[in-house]
Amino acid sequence: MDLVLRAERVLLGGEIRPAAVAVAQGTVVDIGPPDAAYAAQDDVWVPAGAVLLPGFVDTHVHINAPGTDWEGFATATEAAARAGITTVVDMPLDSVPVTTTVEALRIKQAAAQSDSCVDVAFWGGVVPGNLGALHPLAEAGVRGFKCFLADSGNPDFPHLSPAQFRAAAAEVAALDAVLLVHAESHAVLAASPSPSGAGYASFLASRPDSAEVDAVALALDTARSTGVRLHLVHVSSGQTLELIADAKAAGVAVTAETCPHYLTFAAETIPDGATQFAACPPIRACANRDQLWSALADGTLDMIVSDHSPCTPELKGDGDFRDVFAGISSLQLSPRAAWTQAAERGFGLADLSRWMSERPARLAGFTDRGHISVGARADLCAFDPDTADTVHAAELRHRHPVSPYDGSTLRGGVLATWVAGDAVYRSAGVAA
Repeated sequence: MDLVLRAERVLLGGEIRPAAVAVAQGTVVDIGPPDAAYAAQDDVWVPAGAVLLPGFVDTHVHINAPGTDWEGFATATEAAARAGITTVVDMPLDSVPVTTTVEALRIKQAAAQSDSCVDVAFWGGVVPGNLGALHPLAEAGVRGFKCFLADSGNPDFPHLSPAQFRAAAAEVAALDAVLLVHAESHAVLAASPSPSGAGYASFLASRPDSAEVDAVALALDTARSTGVRLHLVHVSSGQTLELIADAKAAGVAVTAETCPHYLTFAAETIPDGATQFAACPPIRACANRDQLWSALADGTLDMIVSDHSPCTPELKGDGDFRDVFAGISSLQLSPRAAWTQAAERGFGLADLSRWMSERPARLAGFTDRGHISVGARADLCAFDPDTADTVHAAELRHRHPVSPYDGSTLRGGVLATWVAGDAVYRSAGVAA
């Protein structure tokens, strides 16, 4: 064996029990009792109190490289490793070039290969200019395709009209791939008031629930008519949940995600000028947050991902929502933020792992991770569910120290992370 991890608490098949996990050539080759007589180059007891979990899988990460100074693969993947995240799937916009051609994908892959300490995969982009030409991207290895139904904020990544979206869905269905959609309606947003000044209420009014409802309805109708596997990214509005639940009950192939910031914060408590809270779609009211948690509990929402969407500090609006770049920087904090709220609501680590490991891995087509079992990749993390500390944004490994979690107390801590059996992060006190 190359590695044996022994712990009093290991998440196996949805249950936590003592075990030893034996690893060879990056793969789990056996699981036995914690004192099993395995001979290994590296024999590690996970610290008491910690739980050995599958590595988290984050399928919604904007790394923005190459071509910008917003975030890079080295900083993003180091932040991921410290979060227990062992696989990230990068979004296709806000880099130069955007990932809408095979050539652009190869440029991104080369940048990631030289700078990453966790596994990195990629979504391909769908824009009006590459409709009808998605097959080469699928052949080149993207995990699926992402499009927008409203302005993406990047002129190099224009949104699709409803007719173009239906054409894209039919094309992606023919490729037997998954289509991810940013479901906000361009028409509704265009008719909404523009944000202005320091008041968060003006930003919230600029992106109403109806924008999501309209776009989700279009996306679900398109999935019904084309048979495409549809994934709704960053669901923020509780008003969409009945539509999603009804579509699932009718057999539509749809999954949906939400994000820790929608599950943590509430519009009523966002101070004036706090542009670090701006996201698209926006953080909504406290009652809406409760609806999202209920939807995770009943399966209407399938998973939690970060939507880590950083930028340079000067683009965060300087207290004026009219000028803000809307994106939450949270990759290093995402599992802890979700766990803090989940534990308060009576959920367990098996729920967290299902939402943040198993189901995101399945979305991206990874059958070899998101669970601990013989034959799986040895992507693992040692997670202490009971520790807590205060977030200091300047100490995070993200490239820029801007986060709405700055000053928050979050529960849980990652003590070590292994990717294919290699330790990519160990906190002080964890034996080598």
